Amino acid sequence: MKAVQYSSFGGPEVLTWADVDRPVPGPGQVLVRVVATSFNPVDDHIRAGHLARVIPTALPHVPGLDVAGVIDEVDAGVTGWEVGDRVLAMLPLDVAGGAAEHVAVDAEVLVAAPRTTALVDAATLPLVGLAARQAVVELARVHAGQTVLVNGAGGAVGSIAVQLALIAGAHVTATTSERHADRLRGYGVHRLVGRLDLTTDPVDVGGPFDVVLNHVRCSPQEATALAGFVVDGGVAVSSAGSVSRDRILSQDVWVRSDAASLAELVDHVDAGRLRLHVAARRPMAELAEVHVDARAGRLPGKTVLLAP
Repeated sequence: MKAVQYSSFGGPEVLTWADVDRPVPGPGQVLVRVVATSFNPVDDHIRAGHLARVIPTALPHVPGLDVAGVIDEVDAGVTGWEVGDRVLAMLPLDVAGGAAEHVAVDAEVLVAAPRTTALVDAATLPLVGLAARQAVVELARVHAGQTVLVNGAGGAVGSIAVQLALIAGAHVTATTSERHADRLRGYGVHRLVGRLDLTTDPVDVGGPFDVVLNHVRCSPQEATALAGFVVDGGVAVSSAGSVSRDRILSQDVWVRSDAASLAELVDHVDAGRLRLHVAARRPMAELAEVHVDARAGRLPGKTVLLAP
């Protein structure tokens, strides 16, 4: 079968489109025929070796943490899944393997794919959806009546965080560039303020806020300024570096595979409460070029990689 793989850590040039052995599902696994995976910034960090100490990665390695596909084989010990089922998963960070024509997946991380969206587009959901849910639901515990600032709301994680905060009944202020503004208004945000000027008085943008959800990489000085947008006793949750100060609860996101939480997100999609945004669809064989474009800041947004 065809897969993207690399045999050493390094730049995007280590990624090759190669012939590799088709995986054989082991105990408790199913074989998924991959329809699509997606690019996530953490893929770049893992490939470069920056996370090797915290995410042990055996080489050669097939990247791709998101998987949308169809079950082709089921281990005899697996129940609840059948050949032909449309499925979705976030693979464990130290396993990956979605950038291939087939991948062996532990059945316990699988969920049924959304019924109301194309299977290829569902590949955008697992990692970013779980990261957003962890921030909004688990760490910040956003609830009705709270004021929430989502910094970087136009990005993949931020877009879902906005919608989950709205589902929870919060009053949401979103910061983003103009190109995402109409989409965010369509989600129902209460206030759109453009890119956040950290020298601004928080009152001028509706703050300070009960919760700040940060999805923009900040310098230590910027993080300190952003913490000033949180009320005393409030919560700051960040997927892009700590935002902390005295008298607030500061939390960082470290995303993990979680089938129960992913199934909840799929339910939101099928109920029309959560919308997925696909900025680009490209052949899986172009994954090295996608990594190059990501490093250069040329990706238009969440990018899906289509299997042959």
